[in-house]
Amino acid sequence: MEDIDLPNASFDIVLSSLAFHYIKDFEALAENISKWIKDGGEFVFSVEHPVFTSYGAQDWYYDEDGKILHFPVDNYYYEGKRDAVFLGEKVIKYHRTLTTYLNTLLKNGFELQHIIEPKPPENMMDIPGMKDEMRRPMMLIVSAKKKTEE
Repeated sequence: MEDIDLPNASFDIVLSSLAFHYIKDFEALAENISKWIKDGGEFVFSVEHPVFTSYGAQDWYYDEDGKILHFPVDNYYYEGKRDAVFLGEKVIKYHRTLTTYLNTLLKNGFELQHIIEPKPPENMMDIPGMKDEMRRPMMLIVSAKKKTEE
């Protein structure tokens, strides 16, 4: 997606699900997306939450008995490359702060509509491990609208 070249004002909406944390240069991509979306168009995306990507390992800290102690948040303000494991595979992700995500949108002509940090619904709390998911944000969903040129 970093190499795509599309005509300006081609889309009414751009959607992305859990992909931008694999992109090295989010600012350049957001600038392109702003060009590709028509005035008044929608831009909705999800990413792994910056709290989740900050440390890199993306796993809990456990005690000697295997009980979860806490989720590590470290080097939050140091943006950039993180080595992680996803579904048993080594991958490279790029951490950026919440400030970077949101200000990049504002800088590129978007108005923020909704910012959501999804949490498990109450009816899923009986699933093993789900209560622990209330201890940290794992995902971030952002909805923005491209400002209309006057």
